Amino acid sequence: MRELLDPVDIANDIRMDRSQHLGAFLLVEGFTDARVYRNFVKDGDCQIVIANNKDNAIQVLGILERDRVAGILAIVDADFDRLEGRQPLSPNLHFTDTHDLETLILQSPAFEKVLAEFGSENKLAAFASSQRDDIRSALLKVGSHPGYLRWHSLRQQLNLKFESLTFSKFVDNSTLAIDAAKLVKTVKDHSNAHHLNETEIREQVRQLQDENHDLWQVCCGHDLVEILSVGLRKTLCSNDTKQVEPEIISRALRLAYEFVHFCATQLYAAIQGWEQLNQPFQVFR
Repeated sequence: MRELLDPVDIANDIRMDRSQHLGAFLLVEGFTDARVYRNFVKDGDCQIVIANNKDNAIQVLGILERDRVAGILAIVDADFDRLEGRQPLSPNLHFTDTHDLETLILQSPAFEKVLAEFGSENKLAAFASSQRDDIRSALLKVGSHPGYLRWHSLRQQLNLKFESLTFSKFVDNSTLAIDAAKLVKTVKDHSNAHHLNETEIREQVRQLQDENHDLWQVCCGHDLVEILSVGLRKTLCSNDTKQVEPEIISRALRLAYEFVHFCATQLYAAIQGWEQLNQPFQVFR
């Protein structure tokens, strides 16, 4: 039922909980975010509140700030905000270092742990050699294609749908290369946006691409996991499809992500600064 609550309801719940919980409140977007951050907080010091999406988290924070409720902060995905030149408008609002929490995890040593668990040492080495790059960087380059398409859709308000896409329709399972034409057609058909011109979209996406862009801001973590899932079936190993479904890989990445990895992020440093300015509230142990 909590997913049906609007920002006002969530803010009211926090006000009510304040009489029982005197520590910090951490607003996050969803359940998977909560699962990750819950491993890093100390019981009694910080209570995690799921806002159900980014806009809700920001709105709940705004409501509580206007009411001068102390000890509230929110962590949300940066998404394309940094690429658009947008920064958090509140000292109590923090972005992930990368596009989202999943890319933050993929940037960490948790990625190597998952590759060691699900990948083939020989196939991983062969793929890295063929790409003349490390696997993480190669994955980023591939993942930038749907990333740029997502960004273009957002900018032009095309309302393209990326949820539940079948990535094997446009990702070559031998090389992990993405067919740009198949990508656009698959997303367009999946979105029932038959009025859109595929050639024009591909050209507009190409114009949006810039070698100076940080691909960690462009790539969506969900897309990278989907591509990794395809790769672990043939290119990077010979797993059965059911063994390396995206949900399984995502769960493995979360479990492999340690507090010491999180402590190396700019996000953690920013929250340490928040704690210094908002004593005695403490978020992470």
